[in-house]
Amino acid sequence: MEQQSLTEFDSKRKRIEELTTLLNAASEAYYGGKDEIMSNYEWDAAFDELSALEQETGYVLPDSPTRTVSGSEEGENPSAQKETHEFPALSLAKTKKIEDLQKWAGDRPIWLSWKLDGLTLVLTYDNGTLTKILTRGNGTVGTNITYMKDVISGFPKTIAYPGHLVVRGEATISYTDFERINDELEADEEKYANPRNLASGTLSLDAKNLDIVRQRTLTFNAFTLVYLEEEIVSWGERMDFLRKAGFTTVDYEKTDAAHLPEVIREWTERVESGRMDIPVDGLVITYDDTLYAATGSVTGHHATRAGLAFKWQDESALSTLDHIEWSCAASVITPVAVFEPVQLEGTTVSRASLCNLSELERLGIGENGKTQLEVIKANKIIPKVIAVKHREGRYTVPDRCPVCQAPTAVIESSSGTKTLRCTNSACPAKNLKKFERFVSRSALDIDGISSATLKDFINAHFITEFADIFHLAEHAEEIRTMEGYGEKSCDNLLSAVEKSRSAEPDRVILAMGIPLIGADAAKRLVRALGWQGFLQRLEEGTGFEDIDGIGGERSSSVLAWYAEERNRTAFRHVLEELNVRNAEPEKSAGGTCTGLTFVITGDVHVFRNRDAFKAFVEKCGGKVAGSVSKKTAFLLNNDAASSSAKNARAQELGIPVITEDAFIEKFGGPEYADSRQDPAVSL
Repeated sequence: MEQQSLTEFDSKRKRIEELTTLLNAASEAYYGGKDEIMSNYEWDAAFDELSALEQETGYVLPDSPTRTVSGSEEGENPSAQKETHEFPALSLAKTKKIEDLQKWAGDRPIWLSWKLDGLTLVLTYDNGTLTKILTRGNGTVGTNITYMKDVISGFPKTIAYPGHLVVRGEATISYTDFERINDELEADEEKYANPRNLASGTLSLDAKNLDIVRQRTLTFNAFTLVYLEEEIVSWGERMDFLRKAGFTTVDYEKTDAAHLPEVIREWTERVESGRMDIPVDGLVITYDDTLYAATGSVTGHHATRAGLAFKWQDESALSTLDHIEWSCAASVITPVAVFEPVQLEGTTVSRASLCNLSELERLGIGENGKTQLEVIKANKIIPKVIAVKHREGRYTVPDRCPVCQAPTAVIESSSGTKTLRCTNSACPAKNLKKFERFVSRSALDIDGISSATLKDFINAHFITEFADIFHLAEHAEEIRTMEGYGEKSCDNLLSAVEKSRSAEPDRVILAMGIPLIGADAAKRLVRALGWQGFLQRLEEGTGFEDIDGIGGERSSSVLAWYAEERNRTAFRHVLEELNVRNAEPEKSAGGTCTGLTFVITGDVHVFRNRDAFKAFVEKCGGKVAGSVSKKTAFLLNNDAASSSAKNARAQELGIPVITEDAFIEKFGGPEYADSRQDPAVSL
């Protein structure tokens, strides 16, 4: 019996060692900005198993993730200066049970806020001036990135408070900006995996790459005031202090244990509805009484009363693999699991990317029709295969490219990630990313043409160059009979194509995929030269280095692009299909907003979308900011009575909150909604 117990203990000890090694490796990949080796769902399950085994056996390794701070939160930058945090940036204990939150809260007032999916930064101010920005690092030592102070938004560089102040927050990249950045990548560049991965890589850049950091639109979201010299006991009042000082903060709402289930349900619905543009992976509760919170002890790497994080119970479903679809883009051939449709988080899911060959191997995918998959929607948004519950046989890796039928090759990166690639340098799929940019929301904004749609049409030989998109009507009968399409979807697609023919010049420039020319550079070219001036310089080859923000490298890139005959021909073919607004240099559409700064939030109903609204404001001489500050003239929100953070901030500062209709009455606007004839709405 004793021998049996020893054997059982040895087995559990071995499992503890396996889990510790696995979790530490996964943390290193996650916090280092590398490809993830396991999902959050799997990590949480493994962590819970490890915690239970450690508690049962008393056997805890020194590097156990239950006892140590998870790996550093930034990518490696060997030349970066490391510094010790003045106040250790400890992580929060987590739970998936609302009952645990209620027990932790007790009878004390608490605050609920978002747990953002970004990277923690710590800002220090002295005598009213920002003096230091540190990454979280390992919680004790972080990297000094103060040199990025001018290229990260969300915090002031000077504040009215004259003493010593330390604030902690999360640096994030919104889904909108993440998609824009991926859209603007060149055809031979691989897309970023997710906003957090992109943010991690961005924060590891050195001072020579600040232009890149600026373009990636990192925003600091303060989530706690760590220290200030005067006493403000209330956590909510401390957050109000930060807002009034000009910081962008996470949303926060005061509640108590009794009302927690209702409040959490309301906040969860905001995520499930798709209204959240900032990546979140949970919620956090915090005591309002910061003096009481400070009396807690430190267990492992958690301060017991600093806060408690809530992670949603991911809803999973089992399904049978129908087939693996091999999708080729920019020579990378990505496996996509297509399975029997299942209901998850209120939606029907039937597809999930499998990322690469390494992920296929890790999951152990079997043959079509014989593999049972477990699927979730990660963070309630992204479909993901987390496990194989039953497997027979093995998947087959294609030896021919699905687009051009050229031989494939398995490429292993320096980090050990295996991808499948097409060996044909002339494969039509190499242009897929360029076509994606052409139709993207930031370019010609052709609604209904997704990456999958483009791939289908390229494979069907409907599209070989940009201008072919405007001739899809010639293939209407064939499109209506293709799987996944039909009468209505085909008609909607063709209607969207026709609407896109009325275009703004900067979007046409962006759509052409000129290397180094993103949305901002395209706008600078048009503002400085006008449309005809830009075309004239292209023909003359005189360059654009004299334009602010363009410089020699970008100018050379534009001229080199236009020097290639295939690019000139493609450009001319596109112009034959478009009605491009003839913008004049430095002209506005009336100047009614000149000198005013606006913030736009919520849904719009007259302008086609918020980008169109922003474009109109800019054309009328105004500016659009992302957060409310003392410089804001108006907050534009159709729900003027909303209790949102931006409305609250505007009320604090005495800034008028006006609806879209009130704006149009005061400043002008489109004559009717969804018109591609109005230049303001065509953006």
